[in-house]
Amino acid sequence: MTSPSIRLLTPRRLLMASIVVAVVTIALKTLAWVITDSVGLLSDAMESLVNLASAVFGLVMVTIAARPADEDHPYGHHKAEYFSSGFEGILIVAAALGIVWAASQRLFDPQPIEQVGWGLALSVASSVLNGALAWVMLRAAKEHRSIALEADAKHLFSDVWTSGGVVLGVVLVSLTGWLWLDPLVAMLVALNILKEGGRLLWRSSQGLMDEAVEPEVMAAIQAALDGFSRTHDTAIRFDHVSTRRAGQRRFVDLHMHMPAAWSLGRAASMRAQVERDLMNAVPGLRATIQLLPTHVETHFFDEDDVK
Repeated sequence: MTSPSIRLLTPRRLLMASIVVAVVTIALKTLAWVITDSVGLLSDAMESLVNLASAVFGLVMVTIAARPADEDHPYGHHKAEYFSSGFEGILIVAAALGIVWAASQRLFDPQPIEQVGWGLALSVASSVLNGALAWVMLRAAKEHRSIALEADAKHLFSDVWTSGGVVLGVVLVSLTGWLWLDPLVAMLVALNILKEGGRLLWRSSQGLMDEAVEPEVMAAIQAALDGFSRTHDTAIRFDHVSTRRAGQRRFVDLHMHMPAAWSLGRAASMRAQVERDLMNAVPGLRATIQLLPTHVETHFFDEDDVK
């Protein structure tokens, strides 16, 4: 069960906190790079720039997504969050390519690392900040069903792992004297960042293409419909159940079949009960239910649709 304090941490507040933390970590990691001249720490600082840009863009998109439905957007603005996670994915990929370029130059021209202790201390301090914020953001993302918040949290977690890899590379260089380990670790870090960016781009594309709700949500919807049929009237049946996600909002469309002899008032009352059951099973769900006589079927596709 989510604590009340987590529910109070809205996506807007957490993304504003992410902006502040990103500025602080950029300063710490840049200073760590300057005093050590480690290309691994440089790669870490470059990713923090991505964190800042992502948090700013995420804040803008979350603000847009929270706008109520209007005449031009009758289903709301919830999909704006997918643009945030997609933009973050693009920035992550760009940062990874930049790290590979910088590391490849240093691989053929290794440079000694200086003042390792201070550099590692600054890098670890920034990682602690990112890790703490990411943990809170990920919990809040589940509570608010915010993909923008989830994307930023996962990116911060990847930043923590990135920093860990960079610290390991710097330590190995100081212990072994093998200068080529520093750019090699930077390249491995870039590959990890690239993978995370690809995942975010894929998730964003699926959301913009009206991806179905999560399997557990679909199971809850089906259980609510089955429960209604068992407890009310076996003459009622449901079919053509389809779902989609749009940011924080979930939608379900379905057909509800009942005897043709029923009055419109009785049919409407039954539909209202189904809507209540569905919304109780899945908070925030928006249901569109079409009423049909028992023996009437509809067809969604014709020959032109499948060509």
